[in-house]
Order: sequence, then C-alpha cells, then structure tokens
Amino acid sequence: MNISDLRKAYKEKSLTARSLIMQIKERIKIHEDNPIWIYTLSDSELEPYLTRLEECEPSSLPLYGIPFAIKDNIDLEGIPTTAGCPDYSYVPKESAYVVSCLIEAGAIPIGKTNLDQFATGLVGTRSPYGACQNSINAKYISGGSSSGSAVSVALDMAVFSLGTDTAGSGRVPAAFNNLVGIKPSKGILSTSGVVPACRSLDCVSIFAKDTKDAREVFDVAVSFDTLDPYSRVMPKTQKSVETTFSFAIPKEDQLKFFGDKEAEVLYKNAIKRFEEMGGVAVEIDFSPMLEAANLLYYGPWVTERYVALKDMIETKPESFIEVTKTIILSGKTKSAEDYFNAEYKLKVYKRQADILMDKVDFALTPTTGTIYTIDEVNADTVELNSNLGYYTNFMNLLDFSAFAIPAGFRKNEMPFGVTLFAEAFEDRKLMELGEKFILKDSNV
Repeated sequence: MNISDLRKAYKEKSLTARSLIMQIKERIKIHEDNPIWIYTLSDSELEPYLTRLEECEPSSLPLYGIPFAIKDNIDLEGIPTTAGCPDYSYVPKESAYVVSCLIEAGAIPIGKTNLDQFATGLVGTRSPYGACQNSINAKYISGGSSSGSAVSVALDMAVFSLGTDTAGSGRVPAAFNNLVGIKPSKGILSTSGVVPACRSLDCVSIFAKDTKDAREVFDVAVSFDTLDPYSRVMPKTQKSVETTFSFAIPKEDQLKFFGDKEAEVLYKNAIKRFEEMGGVAVEIDFSPMLEAANLLYYGPWVTERYVALKDMIETKPESFIEVTKTIILSGKTKSAEDYFNAEYKLKVYKRQADILMDKVDFALTPTTGTIYTIDEVNADTVELNSNLGYYTNFMNLLDFSAFAIPAGFRKNEMPFGVTLFAEAFEDRKLMELGEKFILKDSNV
C-alpha cells in the first residue's frame, strides 16, 4: 500500500476510497490486541471526508484517498486529543495546521495513535493505554514517543503518519519498524495545534514505508504558518546531491552500540554502501553533538515541558505516569541562571558543530545503537531510554535536518536504521541521498 499504487487504482476505478477504508478497518481489528490506536474514526466521522472525495476526480488532489494516522498530541477537528493522558483530553474545534494541509490535499485521517505520555520518551511503553508492540516482533519495543504512528504504517493501517520529534521520536520508531522517518528542519512544518513538549524544539515528523511517499507528503506539508511564531520559510533553492560527496562519521571511540555487535556491523556496512555510492567517509570529533545532547534532559530545556503542563501537574499529579511526572517536574527547579549558562554552552557547541559540518555534505550515525524488549525497558526505563537518545538528542538543539532510513536486519529479524543529518533546510537533499542508499541496498 503506497501512494503511487493507490493513485493508479483510483484512476483505473479498481478501488474506491470507501472500500479502502473498509479494508483498513479490518486490519485494525486483526491487531486490536496491540494498543496502536487511542481513537479511530467512526463511519459517521469518516463520511465527510469520503463524500468530498467522491465529488471530485482523483487527479484533482495530490493526496487523493491516501489514509494517514495522527499522533495523539496533534489536533484533528472534532476528535479528542489526549497526548497519552486521559485526564488531559480535550476536543479541538479545528485541526492542526499541518493536518489541515494534508486533508485539503485529499488525505483521509484514520485516527489518533498511541504515544509515550506527553511525548516524553523514546520507548513506546510509557502510556496508560498500554505499551505499543513492535510491528515485527511483539516482544520488542516499538520506539517512541511516536509509537502508534510508526506501527500503524508498518502494519498497513495507513500509508503515512504524523509524529512529533523533539529528542528522536520521529526517528527511533522508524528504525525499529523498518520505515523512513523525516525529522524536518525546525519550523518548516507548522506546530500550530500540537501539544507542546519543548515548544522551541518541537517538530512534526513524517513516517512512511519509502522515501517517495515521504517526500510527497513532505511537499504538501511544508507550508509557512503565519500564526505559528516558530514557523520558518523553506528556501526555494536547496543544495543538490553531487556524484561524489563526503560524509562525517563519529570517531571510533565515540560510537556506542551498548553490546549490540550486529548493530555495529550493520552500521559499518552502511558506511561502506555510501562509499560505494561515491561518498568519502570523514571521521570527525562528535564531542559538540554529544555535549549538546546532554543539555536536552539535564539542562534547562526540560523546563519547557514543565511550563507546558504546569497547571495540570501541580493540581492533578496523579494523572501522570510516574516516570513522566518525574521528568517534567525536574524542570520546575531550573533557574534563569541555569538557562543562560546552558545557552552559552549551546552556542559554543553549535559553532563547533557548524565548523565540522562545513567540511562535509552530511553526517551519518546509527539511529540508535541497539533495540530492547518491552520487558527490558520496563525493568530499567530511564537508562535504556537514555541509551536510545545517544544519537538523536542533539539534533533539534543544533538546528539540523535529519532523515532516518532502514539499513538492514539483525539475525533475529529486528531492523537496524541509520540517520543522515545536515544543516537546516537540506531536507530534500537528505531524502535524495537516503533513497539512493535504499535502492542500492535493495539491488545488493
């Protein structure tokens, strides 16, 4: 199930949007023991979308009849938003800006997906609705916080989905479910109508099975939102991919795989494939990135999470999962002094990182160094969650664009992924490189 195949079927009248939705509902029933969805639209709630499509030609809308899932911290008009917390639930009067763009283009919202509560986590287990299971092996974590969004696409309940990404939530679930994940440059996809985690860092992310679909959705979703103070205009001209290119990799002693030898081999294989594509690997000192990553949860930016939920966490702390509550409340004690000291450090790391990145076309890291089972995470939720953010936490603080792609499988059939990242606004270049990598891999 992809955009081009559905487009062809609609054009040939061998499929209708209505019949496709019926098929998707059957798939959802098959997997109802896996808490992928917090809310799916009823027949009556879907009817306006289907009626509209039946009144126009498939060729008239770029995403005509394309089903998509929405992480439940992103608003859909008339449908509850919970952010993974039942007591927080509200019914928005209008959809998030990016959701409106996609619906206007003909996409059909299927429902709202499960997540780590208030998008605080990279595991997919921190939800009162249940731990979302991996799409390949139910014993393993789905990755988070955009857990249900990734799994819904992997199991053909949606062609694409929306997640959010503050610390890695649009990349980690992609790696764990063999998907591509766009972590766009900050601001080019509006966050109007998104429950804030760290508002100055939050991004809306896109999951899909392949780069072509992800790019088509991205092209519709990229739109300047005058009502979003963090919105930025995507430049009309962007760097293109050359036949030969250079890419950064961390120094050997800065790589961490947490005992996962197979992941280490798969990463080195990915480096080799990029070299075979004409790339030159350049080992650089990743210290600025790693130091910046430490600021996200241990620095003052965690205060943004507290500010966003202050009223509720002070009056109804029992509504929060314990680990989520602990993380959010840690932001209460940060001072202005803490913030400025961290901001000054971040400026130094940013300058150092920019100097390093100026020497290459992009950087390549594992998306995560390893993967865990649900039982392992439940036994040690904080440290293992932190391990998963080793290669992701710095990305938004340092204002990079990023694209997560599949890069092979372990012997136990669990997928491994790598992430390409570059300066802001180089999103399409990364997608082009990622697509070439995937095509080469499929031809090996």
